[in-house]
This record gives sequence, C-alpha cells and structure tokens, in this order.
Amino acid sequence: MSDLDVNNSCGSCGSSASCGGSDCSTCGGCSTDPNQHSTITLTMEDDTEVECAILTIFPVDAKEYIALLPLDENGQNHDGEVYLYSFARTETGAPMLSNIESDEEYNKAAIAFDTVLQNAKEAEAAGIPLE
Repeated sequence: MSDLDVNNSCGSCGSSASCGGSDCSTCGGCSTDPNQHSTITLTMEDDTEVECAILTIFPVDAKEYIALLPLDENGQNHDGEVYLYSFARTETGAPMLSNIESDEEYNKAAIAFDTVLQNAKEAEAAGIPLE
C-alpha cells in the first residue's frame, strides 16, 4: 500500500487492538446502536487523514472490496461520496486496503456495490433486518 495507511478503530469506543473495528462484542464498551458504524482512518498520499465509516465488505469474483463513507469533522457525509478499495487481511488478520488499479476492475466493484445498496434498500422497505 503506497498511498494509504489503515488504522482501524471502533466508532463507539475508539479501540483499535481489541475489537479491530469489526466485532465490538469483544472490546467490552461499545454501543450496540445499529446507527453507530465502525470507522477506519485513511492516510492519503498528501499525509492528510480521512475518517471513514465502513459501509460494507463485499465479494466480486475471487476478491473482496470495501466501501467507505468519508466523514467530516462532525462525523457526517453530505455529498454521498463513497470510496471503494480492494480489501484483504494480512496473516495477522489486520485489514489491508489497496487501490483498484484498472477501470474494468473498478467498474465491476462499483456495479457490485450498487447491487448491495439496492438489496439493502429492498430489505429495508420490506422490513427485513440487515445483518
């Protein structure tokens, strides 16, 4: 990863070591509020940091991708911009994000993410709880 650094933290308790931002039941202080998202901090090429809510991790073919919602200093996103990255885990289980290098791969990931969003909207409209 040449252009970003990943620091995973829980949006509720700020823990980075114990819960990894994905399983708050293990860190002992997190809220169970379904509106509270785990977050990840991206360090961009120019060394600015962007706090992002983790929307989802989803498969496309044999790879996984992550959708991130960049947040402002108040924890809000007003423009609807979403970042898509290739997602993997290191041998120790730490998250590893990589840029999507080709337009073809990005388009596949974007279409899959749109499908995830559409399925979530349909489930919400039908009153089916999301996992």
